[in-house]
Amino acid sequence: MENHVALTGAHGFLGWHVRAALEESGREAATIPVGDTFNVAEAASAMSGTTRLIHLAGVNRGSDTEVSEENRRFASQLAQAIVRAEVPPTVIVYANSSQATNGSLYGNAKAAAADILRAAAEEVGSDFQNVLLPNLFGEHGRPFYNAVTATFSHMLSQGQTPSVNVDKELTLLHAQDAADLLTGAVDAGASRELEVHETVSGLLDRLITIDAVYRRGEIPDVAAEFDRDLFNTYRSYTFPEHAPVQLTRHADARGSFFEIIRSHGGCGQSSFSTTEPGISRGDHFHRRKIERFTVLSGSATIALRRLFTEDVVEFQVTGSAPVAVDMPTMWSHKITNTGADLLYTSFWTNEIFNSQAPDTIEKAVHK
Repeated sequence: MENHVALTGAHGFLGWHVRAALEESGREAATIPVGDTFNVAEAASAMSGTTRLIHLAGVNRGSDTEVSEENRRFASQLAQAIVRAEVPPTVIVYANSSQATNGSLYGNAKAAAADILRAAAEEVGSDFQNVLLPNLFGEHGRPFYNAVTATFSHMLSQGQTPSVNVDKELTLLHAQDAADLLTGAVDAGASRELEVHETVSGLLDRLITIDAVYRRGEIPDVAAEFDRDLFNTYRSYTFPEHAPVQLTRHADARGSFFEIIRSHGGCGQSSFSTTEPGISRGDHFHRRKIERFTVLSGSATIALRRLFTEDVVEFQVTGSAPVAVDMPTMWSHKITNTGADLLYTSFWTNEIFNSQAPDTIEKAVHK
């Protein structure tokens, strides 16, 4: 089971991001339920022989009793399985919170859970990593629950006007960066280098600018990684309702003309392809890269599927009525020539292709 990973909380916000990150390295993820559906024998079997066990499951909303007791219970259940595993995990990673040191009820519960897991790891000789995570943000977070970034992004995408109730400085970390820390792709000691400090009002101002620019079909300034991650987060709330981007085609006796993209900052790369009838290109996803498809001539179907779901979104596009379709991060996508003629397609990405870090992960749209 080389590079085999087991994790709890696989179906939550951070769990989805961790599973997406694991896809890039081709690692299999076994999921371990905790709580009322926990089975110690099944959990011990699932984690036995794994190189990494990641504990994500927790309760951060609910009554004081639920928050205090459930976080401890989940850790205790997992600890039981750890000591029963035939071959204990090499590394046990706990997705803890930076609030674990602030003395709050939630912080104390998270700290207690860390102590429980640390003791189990020491008993079986596993390496224990206690990763303190700040405020997380990222694609498909739950509005009014996961983080203020999700709430602001959702409201702006719906044409609403968010307000700041209490302005304070936030320490923010993109969920894909958190996933890299938890999966070992990035050394846990580098977490501070990935964090960004911003006030709640400053965060809202950034998102308002992103919203205003993208509503015109243009790409905002994504030169800074934080702004790129905020844009990817925001646009996850606009898809598919606000897609595709409508382009204006100008035609006269000389031929036709239309603009493909306006980018407000950062580097980029444009490319062009021809595709024979019946042939597809793509069947991959990106974790951070922004990509735009525009058919110049011919007819095609652009199909997309959010990772770990069954729902496929399709757009029928033609060069005679040009539109741009932006590929959401962590959605597998492809374009298929559905016409009788050669398909001409323009592709734009916000970064120059790097063969050492392509951020292009194979994943079929249709299973």
